[in-house]
Amino acid sequence: MNNRLAVAGGTGLIGRLVVPAARAAGLEPVVLARSTGVDLTTGAGLAEALDGVDAVIDVVNIGTQRRRRAVEFFGTATDTLLRAERHAGVRHHVTLSIVGIDRVDTGYYAGKLRQEEVVTRGEVPWTILRATQFHEFAGQLLDLLPGPLAVVPNMTSRPVAAREVAGHLLELAAGPAQGRAPEMGGPQDRRMVDLVRAVVRARGVRRAVLPLPAVGAAGRAAADGALVPAGPGPRGSETFEQWLDRTGGWSRPDAPARPVPPGRRGPA
Repeated sequence: MNNRLAVAGGTGLIGRLVVPAARAAGLEPVVLARSTGVDLTTGAGLAEALDGVDAVIDVVNIGTQRRRRAVEFFGTATDTLLRAERHAGVRHHVTLSIVGIDRVDTGYYAGKLRQEEVVTRGEVPWTILRATQFHEFAGQLLDLLPGPLAVVPNMTSRPVAAREVAGHLLELAAGPAQGRAPEMGGPQDRRMVDLVRAVVRARGVRRAVLPLPAVGAAGRAAADGALVPAGPGPRGSETFEQWLDRTGGWSRPDAPARPVPPGRRGPA
């Protein structure tokens, strides 16, 4: 890989970890975001930004659970990006996706499935990495629930450090296209309601957290572990409690990304 790497969504949670980690590794990261003059839905500024780029890491995101909106956004943005990559001669396209999106039917996950479909049908050699929810997800979920009472989905997760996912994405981008890479997760299976309660304690706020009973096929699947990797793959080393100690339960995009320790690359 040459030293020019583009990061689509480089201003988001994962992108803000990938960019400095790439720079620390001697690469020249190019952020593809509206704030840098690039619009992935229209293609504005994309051709110029991809000039000389060897690989692209796509961690673009949208905050919606509306199925039509999610499918339209991820489909359009991914197709626009891949067409520009093909014209620019990009060697490798790496997409970050989510474990279990084909087992839990939500509007947002339908958008991610559409993103994967566009990537797999594209002409640019590709790698898709599915990862579990980040440690930050529990706090993000809490922040979306106003008031003194937070009712949290009764789901099972294997949370992983965002900075470890960022490090693994960089490793994948540096190598050849793999197609579907082994799924990545954290070191432990946890219940989301317990994680949110731990965030409440770490932040020192007064809020009651109750589990939301599993409702419908999607809720039952999530509660039964459909969002946990079904097979072997890379596993992060940082536990949720270690993340809490490091961040106090808040997102900390300034922490540098680190590669997954070699001893964690085998089956979990």
